[in-house]
Amino acid sequence: LKDMPDVSISRPKEKVQWGVPVPGDEDQVMYVWIDALSNYITVLGYPEQDISDSWPADTQVIGKDILRFHAGIWPTILLALGLPLPKNLLVHGFVTVDGQKMSKSIGNVVDPIDILEKHGLMPLRYFISRHGSATDDVDFTWDKYEASYNELANDLGNLVQRLSTLCGKNGVKSLKVEQKDIPEFIERMDKYEFNAAFEIIWSKIQELNKRIDEEKPWSLAKTDPEKAVEVLTNLSQDLINLCPYLAIFIPDTAAQIEAVFTAEAITAPKTPLFPKN
Repeated sequence: LKDMPDVSISRPKEKVQWGVPVPGDEDQVMYVWIDALSNYITVLGYPEQDISDSWPADTQVIGKDILRFHAGIWPTILLALGLPLPKNLLVHGFVTVDGQKMSKSIGNVVDPIDILEKHGLMPLRYFISRHGSATDDVDFTWDKYEASYNELANDLGNLVQRLSTLCGKNGVKSLKVEQKDIPEFIERMDKYEFNAAFEIIWSKIQELNKRIDEEKPWSLAKTDPEKAVEVLTNLSQDLINLCPYLAIFIPDTAAQIEAVFTAEAITAPKTPLFPKN
């Protein structure tokens, strides 16, 4: 902060059509960023109320284009008021298109509504959460997005469909989610490395796909039905134990998976979670 240049906290009223008047000077209005930043604490009741239960923020999430205001001007205001600073700033990048910033003049703007209409919300959350970064730009192309959707359908959608079908055929009983700690996941999340944390969970889903192919419960069902039920129960249990972690990134999908395997009678969804076009 010692190297920050001086910043005027007001603007001439004649040049700004609207603004909060500066006390004692009718010709000036407050600079919008001074007024806007104060909302973080005034909405909590400051200065009339004690805000210590809610402030300082553990983390403030901002875009990289407004870093100057949140890392320079905002701390200065707080220090002047004698209030503590936010504990962390999480600064995220932009969504680019094929390596370029979205621009109407270039004509490369992608409407998020079009993306949602294509496959729904969960595949978009998956794409950004697993293939994006909390701190860098996320690059979008339709080819990348379709590849991400197919990955989601193949790794998770097919796994749910195969397992639930086999469970239904072999009489596997209703299961309950057992929350299992994954220390490396928590470590990544604490560092705001969300995509790396998601990758840890996804690697476990890929391991389940590998296990089902190696253990071949469909073949066991013909020679050792009890063993087949045991294998299917273990696989299904390991899958639903990941639901609390999946829920952070793709909550609707996690809820669907949990509903399938905790139902009184396990049956495959009539429509796959992520149908292929």
